[in-house]
Amino acid sequence: MEERDVVIVGGGPAGLAAAVYCRRAGLKTVVLEKGNWGGAINRTEEIENYPAIAHTSGPEIGKMFVDHAKAFNAEMVDCTVNSIAEDGKFKVVSTSKGDYKAKVVIVATGAEFRKLGCPGEAEYTGKGVSYCATCDGAFTEDCDVAVVGGGNTAVEEGCYLTQFASKVYIIHRRDQFRADEMAVERMKKNPKVVPVMDSVVESIEGDGDMVTKAVLKNVKTGELSDLPVEFVFMFVGTEPNNQLVKDLVKCTEKGGWVVTDKDLMTSVPGIFAAGDVRDTNLRQVITAASDGALAGMSAYKYIAENF
Repeated sequence: MEERDVVIVGGGPAGLAAAVYCRRAGLKTVVLEKGNWGGAINRTEEIENYPAIAHTSGPEIGKMFVDHAKAFNAEMVDCTVNSIAEDGKFKVVSTSKGDYKAKVVIVATGAEFRKLGCPGEAEYTGKGVSYCATCDGAFTEDCDVAVVGGGNTAVEEGCYLTQFASKVYIIHRRDQFRADEMAVERMKKNPKVVPVMDSVVESIEGDGDMVTKAVLKNVKTGELSDLPVEFVFMFVGTEPNNQLVKDLVKCTEKGGWVVTDKDLMTSVPGIFAAGDVRDTNLRQVITAASDGALAGMSAYKYIAENF
């Protein structure tokens, strides 16, 4: 069994920022990630709210995080993490490439887009139903598409899709968008965007090979209508990737977000959480990086006081 001071689970901004701070503190640190180095930010086309970097793309800033962690010689292992368990004062992290014994584990597993759960969604995922505009936007060339959601992600990704699609319908169940005013104003000025308010997707239908329409329901009148589209992009919130710790540490009753104290310690001493997986009011690259820094320094303090 390999031994490290700190095992970080997750190679996104939170995990990689934690790695930088742990290595700067002289801790033997390994970061475990299954292929998606840089994290979910890789799926975002444009970033313009990260201080000191006026404009960049998700993959670009993700690579910056990776390169920075490597510059401090953080060990980075591509593997599947199977479990996290307690072993006295230590923690054991079991992976597809062997087990690690650690004084501290930092859980930075992030979150995933929530599924809508309507008929046809699962059947047509990959056949017109998507959760990533950056991944699948190019396939929408000259097509009519629907975007479901009313927050920043839905509005911004809807505008991004207008680079390819003929028309983008943004479907929101309320009468006002929840997105930032600046994002909404930009959307309103885009001639390819058509807001569809007070509406939800009842079902997604197709010809067996690809999506052909979304069936909408007006929440005020109950009226059903067909919206002919070839793609439906879902941006209706996120769910934590808490599978490794949901039965180990305290999580919120609603949503399952990992609960931490001010030092980002979970209910289990020696296990910290950082980034989008934890119970927090804002989930952005900058808050994930901040969490990583705090978790890294809290790990150092915890080890100094307990080992």
